[in-house]
Amino acid sequence: MFWWIVATLCAFFVKGLCGFANTLVFSTILSFGNSSINITPVELLLGYPTNAILAWKERKSINWGMSIPLAILVLAGSIPGAYFLKTAHEEVVKTVLGFVIVFIGLEMLLRDRQSGNTFRVLMYIFCGIITLETAKQTLLLVPWMFIGLSTGMASSRGLNEKIVKKLVIVMLIVSGVALIINNL
Repeated sequence: MFWWIVATLCAFFVKGLCGFANTLVFSTILSFGNSSINITPVELLLGYPTNAILAWKERKSINWGMSIPLAILVLAGSIPGAYFLKTAHEEVVKTVLGFVIVFIGLEMLLRDRQSGNTFRVLMYIFCGIITLETAKQTLLLVPWMFIGLSTGMASSRGLNEKIVKKLVIVMLIVSGVALIINNL
């Protein structure tokens, strides 16, 4: 449970600090010792309220022209993503995750965006990826998520946003490469 708490604090500190990358941070920290089928649903459930909190906080600056197409892409990728997560070999999932982290990090260096979606929660429940055990584990991590998010949001007021985002992106790329190497 120690590494789950560390991953939760780090992921949601980063989310509070710069508004993105919680999934990548959480998954990367835990992927070195846990199965993706156990990591992803917990992070999804933890990330759901943080997306709502940040969306409410930034509601006046939401760019709907960019958000709606991204939400559609998330929906389109959720069904095959859930199937892949449930059926693929763990090494393949982690290697693909490593490549995704690297490519997302590289893409974020050029531009930043975020999206969240209720559809994935429902799809994961339907596919049996989110279970009662997952929900229990998530509930144990919720206080740590709020501590990380609050601390990150408070820290963001005093730090240069562009430098923080670039630092997080570079760390994600390095961790993605490490995940690829570790699982090949």
